[in-house]
Amino acid sequence: AQKVIDDCIRLGYDIVCFDDEEYPQKLKDIYSPPCVLYVWGKLPDFDNSLSIAMVGTRNATQYGVMTSHVLSASLSKLGVIIVSGGALGIDTASHIGALEAGGTTVCVLGCGIDHRYLMSNAQLRKNIAQTGAVISEYPPGTKSFPHNFPVRNRILSGLSDGVVVVEADEKSGSLITVNHALEQGREVFAVMGNINSRYSTGTNKMIKDGATPVTSYLDIIEAFPQYSIESSNTSVELSARNDSQLNTPPVKHRVDVEL
Repeated sequence: AQKVIDDCIRLGYDIVCFDDEEYPQKLKDIYSPPCVLYVWGKLPDFDNSLSIAMVGTRNATQYGVMTSHVLSASLSKLGVIIVSGGALGIDTASHIGALEAGGTTVCVLGCGIDHRYLMSNAQLRKNIAQTGAVISEYPPGTKSFPHNFPVRNRILSGLSDGVVVVEADEKSGSLITVNHALEQGREVFAVMGNINSRYSTGTNKMIKDGATPVTSYLDIIEAFPQYSIESSNTSVELSARNDSQLNTPPVKHRVDVEL
């Protein structure tokens, strides 16, 4: 335990224990909450803010990347916390959308924060930590074992009021997060997709099974009237980057935010 504490001091990570004031009540209320969170950055005020998890396939299409980027940016402009897992595809686009909109995003890892996981996103994680937080229940030095990530997904949904699946096939790991969300009593949303795309088979099936279909960020915030989110009419210029890890061409689009 002392070595873990020393490592966190050396690396600049905070240790948030279950009985600490900073530990989110939302997370305390789930089944099997983590007993400790390792935090790079600063945990936002989850318990007094609407927080939405954005998840989906790593092999995102251009449509999926653009949609994730637009939804995250639009929600962030309204003060919504965006939670995702830091992976390629939908996760990356969601984090970038929130950051470019000047919002707060949180990345939940399935390994130690210092582990050399997906180094193409190392700068992205650094940017997230500057205004939000990169968190893990695993101490520094923990490798990215495959079995860690399905377990990690309960934290993604646990920190959130709702989970939005943008693109996923019928066997996607994102559906593990959805199952956690349903067990935790969270709202589940799915973005309607191309019926000819394998990466929309999971989301389209979710809608058939009762998930709330998403055609706009308004579909999400209207499900949470308790937060009384208000915004004046505004226009947001967004640019989905040509990051090599996204495997998409440059996209420029305009989002009209109207409430």
